Amino acid sequence: MPATQYGILVVEDDFRIADIHKTFIEQSDAFHVVGMARNGSEAKALMAEHADHIHLILLDAYLPDVEGLELLWAIRRDYVHVDIVMVTAAREVDTIGEALRCGVFDYLIKPIEASRMHQTLMRFQREREALANQNEMNQDELDQVLARLMPDASPRTPVGSLPKGIDRLTLRSVIDALTISSLPLTAMQVSKAMGASRSTARRYLEFLVAEQSVAAELGYGDVGRPERRYRLLERGREWMDTL
Repeated sequence: MPATQYGILVVEDDFRIADIHKTFIEQSDAFHVVGMARNGSEAKALMAEHADHIHLILLDAYLPDVEGLELLWAIRRDYVHVDIVMVTAAREVDTIGEALRCGVFDYLIKPIEASRMHQTLMRFQREREALANQNEMNQDELDQVLARLMPDASPRTPVGSLPKGIDRLTLRSVIDALTISSLPLTAMQVSKAMGASRSTARRYLEFLVAEQSVAAELGYGDVGRPERRYRLLERGREWMDTL
């Protein structure tokens, strides 16, 4: 369990999409869903009640009782500590431009892939932790935090260099399991193939997702619940020569 957990408010009028967002969010131990609002009124009520526990809002632009951009400006005015990600089908340049001028953390266009949502959440976590752990920054440190603004910047770990907590042999076992399978695998399937716990398999899989070495896709199990499935990418195969 991470030292800090970040609370998220999901504002989405389609309960099926809201449940998918919740599934994506809860794949990471660093995040939890504080509340789910179907309209602007519910969103405002939840913010008023849980403002201290909400760090990020996933906001749709189309809500039944208020324009999403109107609600965006209201939240930005009243809750300056909260970051906002637009998650919407709105593709109009005017809408995107206004959201960006309002300072949204990210803008995701539906339908959302699990890997893209994960990328946003991990970037949010990295930036929050970097800002929380330092009183001052030089330009190089700030550029690292704001790497999302620089297209050529890459936060990925160099192939062959592993961060603390990632074991070389275990990582190879995870990649082996994905290489052998012709289909994307769930964390449970990977854990069985490598003989480790599901939590261990998921931790290594999410590391590879963050490294853009594995793609995470949303599938549905036998009971119809969404499952996160993992598929090895070309960069993932590059690790094999170094492990």
